[in-house]
Amino acid sequence: MCDNHNHDHDGHHAGHHHHHHHAEGHPVSKGLKIAITGKGGVGKTTLAGMLARVFADDGCRVLAIDADPDANLAASLGIPAELSRDLQPIARMKELAEERTGASGGYGSLFKLNPKVSDLPERFCLNYDGVNFLWMGTLESGGSGCACPENTLVKRLMGHLLLEHDDVVIMDMEAGIEHLGRGTSESVDALVVVVEPGQRSIQTAYQIMKLAGDVGIKDVFIVGSKVRDDGDRRLIERSISPTQLLGYLSFSEDIKRSDQENSAPHKVALHSLGEVRGIKDQIAARVSAGRA
Repeated sequence: MCDNHNHDHDGHHAGHHHHHHHAEGHPVSKGLKIAITGKGGVGKTTLAGMLARVFADDGCRVLAIDADPDANLAASLGIPAELSRDLQPIARMKELAEERTGASGGYGSLFKLNPKVSDLPERFCLNYDGVNFLWMGTLESGGSGCACPENTLVKRLMGHLLLEHDDVVIMDMEAGIEHLGRGTSESVDALVVVVEPGQRSIQTAYQIMKLAGDVGIKDVFIVGSKVRDDGDRRLIERSISPTQLLGYLSFSEDIKRSDQENSAPHKVALHSLGEVRGIKDQIAARVSAGRA
């Protein structure tokens, strides 16, 4: 849907996508919609980027959406700055939003609530190394009641991507889940909250779980991040039910270094990539159990 070939690095494809040993898991992964959230700094963008990578390595079509104000997902996917520099978030495309919604008289004017969006992924996706990337940007604050053209366009596009795609969709989101109004959120298969071993992070996770319940997301899972030892694991396991815990990302000097060098963590943090592959298999298994 999103195969925007201008940036398709076909040279890479042959080279390093030889991890097809999980291919039999395909039907399960087809069309999985995963939203990743958590307090800033816990490592959710790292998880989002690496999850996109392992799904793509397994031969899935992957769409990675950056819906976090910090907008670091492109770097986490290894997209070079010179490619991502020209991208613009859809949430700030005022003219496009006005054209699609027919809103011209400024705020308060009537406009279409279901603007056409089906051609937008094609136009605004960047395909890099087998992953499609879309910079959604964040909704203007002002509560979910803000019905400006940009918000309408973003919500409609989100709904389209979540409902009408066979792709595995991975959304990197801020700690709130504003993007997921009712309707959209029901098509999310798994909301993954990344927590680090600390009470504040766990409190945030509880708040997110409550919000998720309010908008009708059924499956909320937890990944423990920056875990250094059994004490860290125990702290998380005391607060989180085992049915919700998908696994852990250990604290990693490699990930820290990739952040300092602004390189893709999946290229250097191979231990972490293995952990993410385990987390991915857990998501696929639990979601398919839920679908059965």
